[in-house]
Amino acid sequence: MKELSYSILFYLFGMLMLSFGVTMLIKSGLGTGAWDALFYALYDLIGLTVGSWIFIVGIALMIINSFLLKARIDYAAVITIFLIGVFIDFWLLIVFPNFTISSAIMSYVLLAIGITAMGSGIGMYLQFNFAKNPIDNLMIAVHKRTGLSLAMSKSSLEILIMIIAFILGGPIGIGTIIIAFGIGPFVQFFFKRFQKLKTLLINGKQAAPQT
Repeated sequence: MKELSYSILFYLFGMLMLSFGVTMLIKSGLGTGAWDALFYALYDLIGLTVGSWIFIVGIALMIINSFLLKARIDYAAVITIFLIGVFIDFWLLIVFPNFTISSAIMSYVLLAIGITAMGSGIGMYLQFNFAKNPIDNLMIAVHKRTGLSLAMSKSSLEILIMIIAFILGGPIGIGTIIIAFGIGPFVQFFFKRFQKLKTLLINGKQAAPQT
């Protein structure tokens, strides 16, 4: 019960940190991840909110994943896309609605903050192995249907979505490239440390060192 409570806490706070990171990347003006660029492009082109498009596209991906994997729709994923969407709208529309950058240095500071927050947020919410993001499930679905490796499936999808987002006018830039190649090591770094922290909180002692 104690482990479940801490896992849920890490999951929720991780969602909050991830959405904060995405918001900082949007505000930096230097580019976001490919999928976030697509969500922002749809918001800018059609309307609604960024969070709404995260939810709408997420629902569509859940249906596509179900078809590709020939499995039931992963309804639990609704929780993840709903929380990410709500939290991003919270940061964009309530906390930072009129926030603007005043210098190039500030842009790069926000970029660094955004990538760090994203990495820590993902590392946190992965402590609770529940309700996978439909984007991650799409990677698995493509891998199983095409025979491509997971890495190739992920890269192919990212490139495709980046092209679509660019065509639609999404925030594609140097930040997009940095995220594509740099977010993995950040996630791994924070995941291991939050894993040790969770074990420490649950057991009341330092986790045994990994070999």
